[in-house]
Amino acid sequence: MTDTALQAGLDSATLSDLLRLAGSPGFDRLTEQLRRTGGCTAPIRLTGAAKLLDPATKTVLHAYSTDAEPGGVLRVACGNRRASRCPSCAWTYAGDTYHLIRAGLVGNPDKGTPETIRDHPRVFATLTAPSFGPVHNRPGTRPCRCGQQHQEDAPELGTPLDPDTYDYAGAVLWNNHASELWRYFTIYLRREIAARACLTQKAAREQSRVSFGKVAEYQKRGAVHFHAVIRFDGPDGPHTPPPAWATLGLLTDAIHAAAARVQVVVPAAPAYGVSQDLTLTWGTQLDVQPIGAFGNGEDLTEQAVAAYVAKYATKAAETTGSVDHRVGNKEALILLDVPDHPRRLMEACMDLDAAYPDRRLRAWAHMLGFRGHFSTKSRAYSTTLGALRQVRADYRAAQQRTALGLPDPDEHPDSTLLVVAHWAYAGHGTTPGESWLAANIRRDIQHNREIARETRARIEASAEEEW
Repeated sequence: MTDTALQAGLDSATLSDLLRLAGSPGFDRLTEQLRRTGGCTAPIRLTGAAKLLDPATKTVLHAYSTDAEPGGVLRVACGNRRASRCPSCAWTYAGDTYHLIRAGLVGNPDKGTPETIRDHPRVFATLTAPSFGPVHNRPGTRPCRCGQQHQEDAPELGTPLDPDTYDYAGAVLWNNHASELWRYFTIYLRREIAARACLTQKAAREQSRVSFGKVAEYQKRGAVHFHAVIRFDGPDGPHTPPPAWATLGLLTDAIHAAAARVQVVVPAAPAYGVSQDLTLTWGTQLDVQPIGAFGNGEDLTEQAVAAYVAKYATKAAETTGSVDHRVGNKEALILLDVPDHPRRLMEACMDLDAAYPDRRLRAWAHMLGFRGHFSTKSRAYSTTLGALRQVRADYRAAQQRTALGLPDPDEHPDSTLLVVAHWAYAGHGTTPGESWLAANIRRDIQHNREIARETRARIEASAEEEW
């Protein structure tokens, strides 16, 4: 291996494959494909062909086939939201989530919300799990219960003081039912709002609507908790103002009351260590904060909330030491070197799977029992992830039409084009050399984004000083 290869962190297999790729006639096109995926870690490989026809004259306006591509395949981004799987696609997903949440806070007519939405009462609520046993933590300036003052990155944070007495069964069953807890919370929230407004539930629905966008996050102890933007709207959603009685104080009180009412009962399974029925509830650490307008000096601003939700939309149980894929048995946990606490949680899922077969605990052991969606929203909150992806697809389609000299359908509504295509899945992933190229492309793109962000920040700061 050469000194240059050693400095670049290349092993012999990667270097050999990279040299093979660099000497191939399709190297430039391969690099272009990887760049178009954003440096995707595990791009999907497709084979097939497409033709663009004028249906009136049967003329072929454009023809494409993967036969001419490097390796005979077209590489497209995997689209995985997990940062542990694909940092590039996760960045795109986080960006879409950011714009979705922000559109529901500041308004964006292109994304289905008017700018007047900033005047609607809205809060940022955090609903947590109850205690399943004392764990190592950092309680302010005081020492932990173990007597030590833990550092912020201490590996023991979130792990039980006494693993033998920790309620692992209760912890994974709570995670497994967290989505039901949230569903009941939204039901009780509307009831509590109606009660505080001295209205029937029907009358409250006719005068107002509650919209939300939420994300799930794992605490270090392995318990899921939810961060949610909750907003008061008028009867027709974000385009109508909420009634006068729909105040920030009423919304805050209703959230606290609704969370306290929620209960989900899990039947006992004595043969599997659950000696009595479990009554699952939210934890007492419920935090509800008003969201301030961006630029008005508040700590919890619209931009900060959107960025926070987007950050955790790409993370999952792997942040606790678990893995980001399904595990078939306990022996695999040892081979994967899973730390003790998450390993015990995963083993509890496997042990309880037969007791609650409809809950599929073994299948979701790598998620520590949680089986819900990580980011969700109510229908009227703002735009959708699908709509944001469609805008991106339309933009790229317009670029392709311009490059091929084809008419714009918006400017020429009478022009009709027929697309005849056939695609087949040919695998996914990259060779060692392709992986190295993709990582460097991803690094360059990230570097360019950081430079652009810093430049934009300096321009905005300069404009404020001049003002």
